[in-house]
Amino acid sequence: MHCEIGIDLVEVERVRTLCERWGKRFEDRIFTPRELKYCNRKRSRIQSLAARFAAKEAVFKSLGTGWNFGMHWKEIEVLNDRHGKPDVHLHGTVLAYAMSRNFVQAQVSLSHTQNYAIAFVQMYFAEETGG
Repeated sequence: MHCEIGIDLVEVERVRTLCERWGKRFEDRIFTPRELKYCNRKRSRIQSLAARFAAKEAVFKSLGTGWNFGMHWKEIEVLNDRHGKPDVHLHGTVLAYAMSRNFVQAQVSLSHTQNYAIAFVQMYFAEETGG
């Protein structure tokens, strides 16, 4: 198995400005309904959105694709398990691309302050077998 990493740092103010300027249009383009439901319950709503934005960027970086191949923001979903641990769920074109590379699992770590949000992603892939 091998691992690819991605990291991204986002200024919280940038996400706040996008939310204020574009509102629901921006949020619905980037985040899934489940992500929005989770973040909307938080006192630090914008910081939580910024951390998920950073995680999506970090996944694209770990895949080495950017937004190529018809990939979309909402095909990467960052949800929290029942213990609060964030978890990455891939869908659609992003999942298909990852599976074509023998995707096994992803791990994510999120953190934020009032000014910055950061995400670190590890994507694990099975080694290809020759033959």
